[in-house]
Amino acid sequence: MRKIQFVNNEYYHILNRGVDKREIFSDYEDMARFFQSMHEFNTLEPIGSIFENSFRQLGDSVSKDSENLVDFVSYCLNPNHFHFILRQLTDKGIEKFMHRIGVGYTMYFNNKHERNGSLFQGGYKAIHINSNEYLLHLSAYVNLNNKVHQLGDSVSKSKSSWNEYVNNYDSFCKKDIIMSQFNNILEYRNFAEESLKDIRERKEAEKFLLE
Repeated sequence: MRKIQFVNNEYYHILNRGVDKREIFSDYEDMARFFQSMHEFNTLEPIGSIFENSFRQLGDSVSKDSENLVDFVSYCLNPNHFHFILRQLTDKGIEKFMHRIGVGYTMYFNNKHERNGSLFQGGYKAIHINSNEYLLHLSAYVNLNNKVHQLGDSVSKSKSSWNEYVNNYDSFCKKDIIMSQFNNILEYRNFAEESLKDIRERKEAEKFLLE
């Protein structure tokens, strides 16, 4: 049984990695499929598999007005692990969403790469974000997680919500809870970069890292 009890409208840090620290994204196609899963599985109305859903008639597809299970605040996808900051919107929303994405993506990955068995290392880890200060600093850590692991900026190596925050891209994430606390994008960018620097210098990254 998972010790943490998910509560609606509360924020959580969700993370997991590949079994035996193996890669869960071998190329850009894998990362794009996982990101697609983050979008399509986030609905109260079950869609089945993404492959099956792609054959539906337009009128039979899941309604765009269907209620979401979670809100994404930020995310980072790295070669062998991922981080999400989620707000639960409906009862058991995080549990349902994480089950769908775990099963669905593993089936896709195993079929593509001709393998069997678990892809992820056990159940995902969930941490309740119990203060606003924690939420702000964690958003910086997640958005800039590729820099923590020195992966560079190549989209083939990692994908994060950083560009949504600092380049004002069309948002997948609900970032108002973060950005409403800053006067402008530059102020948040400076905060995030200083926050990450501070975390690394004080060796506090262990609180967030999967390793």
